[in-house]
Amino acid sequence: MNPTNPSGAMPVALSTMWAVQPRFERDLPAFMERAAELGYGAIEVNHSMDAQQIGAILAAGTLPVTAVHAPAPLERDAARGWNRNLNLASIDEGEREAAVRYTLRSVDAATEAGASAVVVHLGAAGSRGGTADRRLRDAYNRGDSDSETRDALVADAHRERAERAPEHLEQARRSLDALVGYGEPKGIAIGLECRLYFHEIPLPDEAADLLAPYPPHVAGYWHDVGHAEVLHRLGLVDLAAWFNLLGDRLIGTHLHDVAGVRDHRAPGNGDVDFAWLAKRIPPSAARTLEIDQREPDDAVGGAIGVLRAAGVIEHGRS
Repeated sequence: MNPTNPSGAMPVALSTMWAVQPRFERDLPAFMERAAELGYGAIEVNHSMDAQQIGAILAAGTLPVTAVHAPAPLERDAARGWNRNLNLASIDEGEREAAVRYTLRSVDAATEAGASAVVVHLGAAGSRGGTADRRLRDAYNRGDSDSETRDALVADAHRERAERAPEHLEQARRSLDALVGYGEPKGIAIGLECRLYFHEIPLPDEAADLLAPYPPHVAGYWHDVGHAEVLHRLGLVDLAAWFNLLGDRLIGTHLHDVAGVRDHRAPGNGDVDFAWLAKRIPPSAARTLEIDQREPDDAVGGAIGVLRAAGVIEHGRS
């Protein structure tokens, strides 16, 4: 039973994404204190935090850490640039192995923090998105509602991805196996997150296949509300598919709102149907509000009430 929550449910966490602003970047204890004041019972360490910042979080101990979002700590690879830009599904074996090494460090950070999961971006089918995906986003932002054009672009996006994905999926499978093998003995679950761009891995059927060899408490699905919502709005992936194929493997969520195709808004500052989601997210799944640093304090504080009213966060869960 978690001492911050007598019901035993994991406390509601605020991602350190919101800490990436001048008042908190070198004062993480102040971020944690503010998170507690706004009603959060925990934090999630995201991949913007360097080793010094993670050390400050652990030394302060103001709130428990429920998860670490790989690849934290953030650092620059001497040969390849920032570690969070490395591709766990790369066909460049040197890049893939480097990405695995940095993600294993996130497992170590989660162990040290007493967290139970590491959230993982499992890479992409290439380093750049497809042309059709970009055109779909541009059309959406222009308000272009021509259905024939959209349907053609969706078909092109699926065709582009199908040509590129197979060899990258095999690399992603190898990386996931290495991460699970390292995390399982430490009691750290790997949370495979759905992604924002269509060339990224996984799609729902890919996630189901990648996770099939492992029990959910070892490697499960992490539902990012905004990412899935954007892909749905663009007509690329039906929102229900994630739950139909992966609902029984769902171990965690990143909760945020979406306005148009801009995500990471505070819940209440967009138009996601959270009541629909509430029926599909099990009580056991971790709840992290992943809100970006542009959102004001009152919106970050009010977000818990918005989600509680919709049923996403149970009453009595802090």
